[in-house]
Amino acid sequence: MSVISGDRREHRAAKREARSGAGPTVAGIEPGVNPGATAKFGLFGEVLTIGLMMTVVALGVVTLPIALAAGIRHLRRFVAAEDSRAGLFWDDVRAGILPSLVVGVAAALIAGVLTLDVVLAGSGALPGGEVIAVVGWAGLLVLAVAILMAAGAWSPQQGWRAAVREVPAAIRADAAGAAYIAAAAVFTGVVTWALAPLFIAGIGCAALAVVAVPARRRRGVHRTE
Repeated sequence: MSVISGDRREHRAAKREARSGAGPTVAGIEPGVNPGATAKFGLFGEVLTIGLMMTVVALGVVTLPIALAAGIRHLRRFVAAEDSRAGLFWDDVRAGILPSLVVGVAAALIAGVLTLDVVLAGSGALPGGEVIAVVGWAGLLVLAVAILMAAGAWSPQQGWRAAVREVPAAIRADAAGAAYIAAAAVFTGVVTWALAPLFIAGIGCAALAVVAVPARRRRGVHRTE
């Protein structure tokens, strides 16, 4: 009896490992996806590590888009249990930093104008300041979501022009996912405002959100088929 119970326990344990994507396959059990995400503490550590690396690259401000793109690609490799050496992150940065400057400069100029509108609206110097402030904050949020989604679509082969063009269609295809990414952008802004060094964790979490949102959508599609 104890032998049978032991076999059952081993079989259940094997099934859990197979479904997680971390263990060997078991007959009749479909292996899980994203095995790199099964080690929760390991994933958290990787988010902080890549957040620090992204922060270093983003210190130039206009280099924020390539920092996000390289970080998102790194986390995508990590959760898929693919080669996720830090050197590949820096390879992506080197490959995309010069083309990304056009996106970075344009984003910085737009963000600067919107921030100036918010500041002037708060000072009372403009008529209808409350409305202008709301429009300014909304514009900043839309800009943040667009940058995150474009960074998620970027690859050295595709380039930035194609990545930016994909953003409107991606938002229409998954408005709820865009809302999740907007929440991640707000989270990053709030924690950075509360304590500047938390930007490292915030930007890492934002990059992870860009990786996780499409996976959530694919799982939902799979369940309905």
